[in-house]
Amino acid sequence: MSEEQADSGLSWNERVIQEFRANNGRVGGMFEGAPMVVLTTMGRRTGKPHVNPAIYNKDGDRYLVFASNAGRDKHPDWYHNLLKSPQVTLEIGTEEGAVKPFATRAEVLEGEERDRYWEQQCTIDPAFRQYEEQANRTIPVVALYPLNLGANTERSRMIGAQLKKHHEDLRADLARVRAAIDETLSPEGAAAQPVADLTEQLRKRCLTYCYGLQMHHIREDGSFSAFEEKFPHLVPAISRLRDEHKVVEAALAEFEELLDKGGFDRAEDGDRLRAELDRVVNGLEEHFRYEEETLLPALEG
Repeated sequence: MSEEQADSGLSWNERVIQEFRANNGRVGGMFEGAPMVVLTTMGRRTGKPHVNPAIYNKDGDRYLVFASNAGRDKHPDWYHNLLKSPQVTLEIGTEEGAVKPFATRAEVLEGEERDRYWEQQCTIDPAFRQYEEQANRTIPVVALYPLNLGANTERSRMIGAQLKKHHEDLRADLARVRAAIDETLSPEGAAAQPVADLTEQLRKRCLTYCYGLQMHHIREDGSFSAFEEKFPHLVPAISRLRDEHKVVEAALAEFEELLDKGGFDRAEDGDRLRAELDRVVNGLEEHFRYEEETLLPALEG
C-alpha cells in the first residue's frame, strides 16, 4: 500500500478496495498473494451498499467466504446483511486484466459441509485457526453462487420480469420522494415541526431513494457479466449501460454530500433540493427504456 493511499483519509477497508480494483484483484502488505474478492451487500437497516474485502476459496463454480471478522467476537456486518438479502455482488480479478463484478446468491453452509470447508481453509491459511480461537464463536462459511443464465429460459424470463418490476418500483419511489418534498416544504408542513426535523426527514427520504437506485445499479453491473457471456451481441449495449451507471453514481455522491449539509428550511432551499434531485435522475427514464428495449427481448427468448 502506497504512502499516498495511507495519507488519503480513506479507511483501511477503502484503501484495500481501492488497491484491489486498481491492480486486478491483487493487494500488497499482509494480504500479498492472498486470494481476495470484494463483496457488496445491502445494508439491512439503511439499504445502503456496503463494500468489504474478503479472502475466498474456490469450490467448483462457487466461491466460499468466511465471516471471521479478523477474530472479533461478533459476526461482520456483511454477514448479517446477506442473511437479510442474499443477493451479493462479487468482484474478482480476471484474465482480461481488470476486476469484474458478478451477481451471486449467498447460502450459509451448515453442519458437516460447513465444518469440512472450514477445516480446509484453516489448513490453507493457519491465520483462520487463530481467528477461530480469538473469536470464541462458530465462524460462518458462506457459499456464493454466480448467476448463470445457461440454457434455462424460464430463469431468463424471470430475471426479465424482475428487471421491469425494479424499474417500476424506482419510478414509483421517485414520485413519492418528490411528493414528500413538496408536502414537507409546504407552509402547512413547515409549520408542523421544527426546522431540524424537516431537514432530517428530507434527508432520510432522499437517501433511501438514492441508496435503492445505487444498489439496483450495482446488482445490475454484476448481472451484466452473465448477460455478456450468454448474449455476446449485447456487449456494446451493456457497455453503454455500465457507463450510464457511472454517471448516475457520480451524481448520487454529490447529492448525498448536499444532503449531509442539510438546511432545507426555506422555500428557495426546497427549490434547490428539487433541482438537484432532478439533476441526479435526469435521463433515468431514457436509461430504463433503453435497458428494457435492449435486454428484455434476449431474456424473453
